Amino acid sequence: MPDTRSAVSFPGMFSTRLPPRLQPNAFSEVVQRARAAGRIRFDLTETNPTVVGLTYPPDLVASFDDPRALVYNPAALGTVTARTAVSAEYPLAAGVTPDRLMLTASTSEAYSFLFKLLCDAGDEVLVPRPSYPLFDLLTMLDGVRQVPYRLDSAGGWCLDRDSIIDALTPRTRAVLVVSPNNPTGSVLRQGDRDWLVACARQHGLALISDEVFADYPLSVRPDATSLLGEQRVLTFTLGGLSKSAALPQMKLAWTVISGPDHVVADAMTRLEIIADSYLSVSTPVQVALPRLLEAGRVVRAAVRSRLAANLDTLRRTVRRVPALTLSEPDGGWSVVLRLPAILSEEQWASQLLDAHGVLVHPGYFFDIDTGVHVVISLLPAPDLFASGLACIAAMAAGGAS
Repeated sequence: MPDTRSAVSFPGMFSTRLPPRLQPNAFSEVVQRARAAGRIRFDLTETNPTVVGLTYPPDLVASFDDPRALVYNPAALGTVTARTAVSAEYPLAAGVTPDRLMLTASTSEAYSFLFKLLCDAGDEVLVPRPSYPLFDLLTMLDGVRQVPYRLDSAGGWCLDRDSIIDALTPRTRAVLVVSPNNPTGSVLRQGDRDWLVACARQHGLALISDEVFADYPLSVRPDATSLLGEQRVLTFTLGGLSKSAALPQMKLAWTVISGPDHVVADAMTRLEIIADSYLSVSTPVQVALPRLLEAGRVVRAAVRSRLAANLDTLRRTVRRVPALTLSEPDGGWSVVLRLPAILSEEQWASQLLDAHGVLVHPGYFFDIDTGVHVVISLLPAPDLFASGLACIAAMAAGGAS
């Protein structure tokens, strides 16, 4: 009989960096059962670009047919060739040179490196709400405390400056910005950028700007801006192949480090030590990167076309159905749709799934805490998107009956 004693867990055996409750929530369990039963007909939550019918250059895989990929020559921050290829994507941004770039396997890993750089255990970073729920776990895994600040829904999801001031404590180390935001699609505005930089300088904070969706504008906003190349305060701007080239499986992201020269130099020295401890970016993807970025322009154009077509369908539907309200997005792949408050978000999502096989995200998944909202992706195939949206519109117009 095998010895099973090693399988026994004891109180205190596992780290408190993981959530105490590991089971999925009730709606996630409903979705799992629906998937297993094949009842999902219209998945309006799909954000994986490789499974929505986009056409990729047929010779893309040939990018990896290079003998240099067989030579291991580790470079902590990424090879010079690969970082040069990334910097060429940002020719108009001040200070974006290969020596101010760090490559990681993902933006999630980049966050981990930045938390290690900036924070001791128990320190705090300010994170926007609503936003992507992964930040909960990323901060927890590094022993960092996430403190939310609000985006103002009445103001087009712009920064709520008072909530940032209220969230600051002596342990605050950085403010995280997501622009375009996921899921609201809102972007950083020039006035907010200047205010945020002044706030960071006054309180000795770094800025982390997640701009992975920056290549996908959905509207013309004259005051839209980026933190890329910000020189007044230590700033980290994140991007990657996952969104810029619609290649999440290639596992490569980049961080641009900018700010006062002496502070950037100190940060780069420390980041090199952190990155050298992991060396997670593979040689083959770095060798292939120039070709992947080139091909990414073609795929990016296809994604933009898809987003524009589905957003047009959504706008036309909302105009026809007064019960629906669209939070107009400035960029990104997702949108927030307000539904009548005759049902809760979970009831809407459950009834759409049960009655029509339409999968949406309840707004509370993203900490949207005002009104009744669902979040849908603009990435699905146009016919699937239109059919799923028609079901939402019919339920909303009919009072969810």
